[in-house]
Amino acid sequence: MSFTNGFSQTKSQVYDQPFSEDALLKNLENLSSDAFEGRRTGTRGGIKARKYIINEFHKFDIHPLLKTFEQPFSFTEDDVYYEGANVLGLIKGTKFPNKYIVVSAHYDHEGIKNGVIYNGADDNASGVSALFSFAEYLKNHPPQYSVILAAFDAEELGLQGSKYFVEHSKVGMNQIVFNINMDMISRSDKNELYAVGTGHFKFLKPIIFSIKSKEGFKLKTGHDEGNWRDDWTHASDHGSFFKKGIPFLYFGVEDHEDYHEPTDDYENIQPDFYGNTVKAILSVFEKLDKVKF
Repeated sequence: MSFTNGFSQTKSQVYDQPFSEDALLKNLENLSSDAFEGRRTGTRGGIKARKYIINEFHKFDIHPLLKTFEQPFSFTEDDVYYEGANVLGLIKGTKFPNKYIVVSAHYDHEGIKNGVIYNGADDNASGVSALFSFAEYLKNHPPQYSVILAAFDAEELGLQGSKYFVEHSKVGMNQIVFNINMDMISRSDKNELYAVGTGHFKFLKPIIFSIKSKEGFKLKTGHDEGNWRDDWTHASDHGSFFKKGIPFLYFGVEDHEDYHEPTDDYENIQPDFYGNTVKAILSVFEKLDKVKF
């Protein structure tokens, strides 16, 4: 596979209002509420989250990738049998309808442990809510490449949903040109969002460096090569695409005190930072949509 850099080297302006930030926050608040019971794979809360995602896709006239939005699958992990389902939406490209960029986020979390709900606001209601912002933006700004909006299930149980997707995709792996994965993007005391993947795919560095963000917000590269203590190459669903040789960018923050704790609640996210992360990721997408893959 060869790449032609069809993007401008000039600094990109982050859009002033590419999506409703009120809706972004409201969706995160809803998905991380106790009503969804921690969204564990196969539970009542997980199924409720799945229906919520489908309903939001309908709002923006997103079409299902398959006959329906759901891609069911099953697996066994630690001698426990699970039934899960990915939620897959499609936006047809205007110039390259048979080539696909997958924009993904996992919707499952830890569920209920010892009677305590793990709401997973940052991990990963934040990524899923950003998918809806992508849907809103792309409805008004049709992409050149077809876009699959993928809400993966069972990431917390070993990337099971994304593994199933790449092994049982209606779309050939040679037709998927890129994966943007979002997992934990709504809070950082350092105001730092990492774009992981530039160490593996050098053509991405100029894209990341061209993004102009709000003052105080930092879009950084790393966690994918060199002497990083934490290598995030396989840390979330992008790892399933990387194993298939598909270029990726993973957007996420470094672990915080509420990571995988019952205190990962909506009240602890940082709204301004979150809005800036989604704007930055959309700006990167706009650049990628102009690359000739």
